Amino acid sequence: MKIFTSTQIKELDQYTIEHEPIKSIDLMERSAKAITLAIAKEWPSTTPIVVFAGPGNNGGDALAVSRMLALKGYAVSVYLFNISNHLSDDCTINRDRCAETKGIKNFVEVTHEFDPPRLDSGTLVVDGLFGTGLNKPLEKGFASLVKYINQSPCKVVSIDLPSGLMSESNTYNDHSHIIHADLTLTLGVKKLAMFFTDNQQYIGRLKVLDINLSEEYISKTNTMYTMQETDDVRALVVPRSDFAHKGLMGHALLIASSYGMAGAAILASRACLRSGTGKLTVLTPKHNLDILQITVPEAIIQVDHEDNHFSDAISADEFDALGIGPGLGQLEETAIALIAQLRRTQCPAVVDADALNILANHRAWIQQLPKGLILTPHPKEFDRLSGTRCGDDCERLQKAVDLAIKLQAYIILKGHFSALCMPDGKVVFNSTGNSGMATAGSGDVLTGIITGLLARGYHQAEACQIGMFVHGLAGDMAAESKGKESMIASDIIDYLPQAFKFIMG
Repeated sequence: MKIFTSTQIKELDQYTIEHEPIKSIDLMERSAKAITLAIAKEWPSTTPIVVFAGPGNNGGDALAVSRMLALKGYAVSVYLFNISNHLSDDCTINRDRCAETKGIKNFVEVTHEFDPPRLDSGTLVVDGLFGTGLNKPLEKGFASLVKYINQSPCKVVSIDLPSGLMSESNTYNDHSHIIHADLTLTLGVKKLAMFFTDNQQYIGRLKVLDINLSEEYISKTNTMYTMQETDDVRALVVPRSDFAHKGLMGHALLIASSYGMAGAAILASRACLRSGTGKLTVLTPKHNLDILQITVPEAIIQVDHEDNHFSDAISADEFDALGIGPGLGQLEETAIALIAQLRRTQCPAVVDADALNILANHRAWIQQLPKGLILTPHPKEFDRLSGTRCGDDCERLQKAVDLAIKLQAYIILKGHFSALCMPDGKVVFNSTGNSGMATAGSGDVLTGIITGLLARGYHQAEACQIGMFVHGLAGDMAAESKGKESMIASDIIDYLPQAFKFIMG
């Protein structure tokens, strides 16, 4: 699924108008019908409704919805804000239509003074003040109105976007001037801002309403952002040959764990083996030997000469992929061994967990990293790695894109919608996963999956996309079976076979 910028969304609307063809006011009517139907499904006609409409097309949508709800028997009060005495053409048409609709309980066009209505717990507010065209924070009267709505006990439905929230970056926005919606009814396509964790408090529940925007424009227009879905991942999967043997399925090397952290190596190892690799060698300290031999009997164990930590790089010439970092620790001897290992490794590699923290503590080394690495930080790990504290998720994503381009690396910024940042600047969001996966060891499982896919022969971009999706899908299956509250990382591994079976059709 493509994710469009606010400029492209305007172009999509205009292209639909010109090529369907359809008049802009009729496209607005189509949108309003979809919004009205969604509201009517959620709230009975006995619900009193207050509509706040802005001067642009978002306000036009809200006015059309007001008229349709009134015709369905709802008690609707409408406040149209025309402070600058300038409405969009379609908003003007819908203002006149509302004025002629006898079913509307109260219609006020605000041009100067505004006496806000009482908003109690039984009231539903329809927020149609501003949509995707907003490019600066709300201020003055509109900011005060937003605060008044947010402080009231009413329920709020926002049209397209909660007013005050910009469709892309909100890094420099005033977050106290953004509507907190209970439900957002977005039109046609999701907006980039909807993929960021720190914006969920404003969006509430999200429903995407199909208003038949131009499929031709959507298919032919290139975007920097996409969200992968099942069919996208299925197209990447290569079936295993009936004549395959373990020598053809790849040999993975996993360097993981220090004393007391053997679990990280176990989780990553089991996930790697469940992801199709023919052989796996685990390099780990001597003290982890027995537990790994017992818990992961399929793996070859190679021990470091130190009892408690990784201390010396080894030749990776015989391996097809490297995963390094889970439970590794951050001793200086381990740090030196890490950079030496990365410099001398020619095969594709996944860098995670303590390996990322070591690089963050030795920032000069980052410039020496080989091209094509896969880095899998969570937000705090990325902030340490980038050397800055990001103001919000959008700023963090942009910095991750910049770093991926600079290093020619693949960076998976982990989160609810994990984002794969490519060396060419493009971003792929993942569509699977749930909050039950917010548990220790989940990242180790992802490292193992991607390492196994690399060893199996997938390109870095393919391994990342398949790995993110399968990791989240297995988590979704585990949550369905066990519930989110009780999930642990090994539950994800247990459902990897079913997840792979599903995406292979």
